[in-house]
Amino acid sequence: MNTVIFEQQLESILRDFTAMLAKSNKNDLSNLPKGDRQALVTRAVAAIHQITGKDSPYSKEIERLFGTLPPLHEHLTSIIGVVKGLLADMKAGYLKTLVEIVHGDIFSDFLEMAQHLCDSNYKDAAAVIAGSTLESHLRELCRKVGIAVETPKGGSGVVHKKADAMNSELASAKAYSKLDQKSVTAWLDLRNKAAHGEYGKYTQEQAALLISGVRDFMARNPA
Repeated sequence: MNTVIFEQQLESILRDFTAMLAKSNKNDLSNLPKGDRQALVTRAVAAIHQITGKDSPYSKEIERLFGTLPPLHEHLTSIIGVVKGLLADMKAGYLKTLVEIVHGDIFSDFLEMAQHLCDSNYKDAAAVIAGSTLESHLRELCRKVGIAVETPKGGSGVVHKKADAMNSELASAKAYSKLDQKSVTAWLDLRNKAAHGEYGKYTQEQAALLISGVRDFMARNPA
């Protein structure tokens, strides 16, 4: 997530609001065209959802406002207040929590997909998706704690670090416990079996346990 880009996005919205405020003789800008107010509100809401995820306190505040009075343009000044608060938090260095929310939303969607496939008796596809989600989460955990996710190869080339290596380094860095490390090793082994067509070496129940285990691990160790 590029913090600078998002800060620029929010600052652009605030500049446009200031420009609209200069044209109006009312604090709520109600004498300006409804379409202009609606457009700015839409941009602000889209930016808040994009940056923080739909389950963040910022997005929840947007939902609360819409619940009291549905028309978007009626909430312009209140939503601009949310934008100001979000920008201030970002500049203060609080984006880590927002990143965790976004990652959590994305990875949760993949695990829901894996769960649906498993429930529909497609255990092999479910195991591959859940295992790949786990590997992606390990990579984000590495970035969070400052562990390199690539290793040099040859001259100037690099290769992605293996999941097992990331797991080992994360446990050594105390990003999570040795018990979690052993669980991750077992889950990655099951994923590898699924990815290499060794479908008879695990059961549908084990695939289901993989999904629930990965979900719990990610919830306890957000990236």
